[in-house]
Parts: sequence; structure tokens; C-alpha cells
Amino acid sequence: MAVHIVPAQVTDVQRVLADHPRYWGDRDLRSLHLLALVQEFGSTCLAARADDGIRGYLIGFVTPDGTGYVHLIATRDDTRGTGLGRDLYAAFVEAAREQGAVRLKAITSVANEGSVAFHRSLGFQARVEEDYNGPGRAMVVFTRALPGAP
Repeated sequence: MAVHIVPAQVTDVQRVLADHPRYWGDRDLRSLHLLALVQEFGSTCLAARADDGIRGYLIGFVTPDGTGYVHLIATRDDTRGTGLGRDLYAAFVEAAREQGAVRLKAITSVANEGSVAFHRSLGFQARVEEDYNGPGRAMVVFTRALPGAP
């Protein structure tokens, strides 16, 4: 079954939210799925569509200083380990470069070992920043320069 990575639509995110546990397990991250991001940054918000639904998605945007920021990335439970997360990142890099991105950034909770391992495997540097998300709320911050960027 072919998977096509395309710009996400609001309806894609609504489908994901209706089946949220398949993407996020027991973690309730529905409040992070801001439909306004898809509305305003449609070319850098991506959905991996197949005949059986949304297999994965990435919500991201490019900041004025040229940072391609990945707000959320997830793959459905039956597609993990297939390389789809890497494919979503590759498609995001292409879309972000078109908007002038020269570096990438993402964050995750300190406890999210899977995300840390995934991002490190993609060549990201990871550092813990204390109070990143408010007092006593440390986060892991991932950064990576885009090859060929100034």
C-alpha cells in the first residue's frame, strides 16, 4: 500500500485526534495539535496518507531566523520502525529549505527516551535546558544544521 507525504489539511489532524492513542499511546497530547498551525503553515505541516488512513504526520514551520521547527511528529502504531518518521523529516527539510531554513530544531520531554534516540539517529545534537518550558520544566532541545546551509 503506497504512502504519499503531502501537505496536511485540517481534516488530517482531526482524523489523527479521533484516533489519538494509535499515534501517542497513553500520552494525551491533543492540546498540542493546534489547527491554526496547519492553517497558517500548511506547506510545512505534512501528512503521510495511505488507503488505510493517516500513517504519520509532522507539524512544523519556519521561523524568521531560518529555523525549521518541528512541533510534533508521530507515526501510527502499526507503521513504527518502517522509516516513515525519517521520510517525514526528509520531506519537512525539503519544504523548510524552500522557505529559507538553514537549521532544524525540535524539543521533547526529558523522559521521552524514544524521541531522544530517534532525533539523535537523525544527526541532531541534544541538550537539556532547565526551565525551558517554565520553572522546573526542563526539556531536551534538539538542533541540527542543514547541510550546505551558510
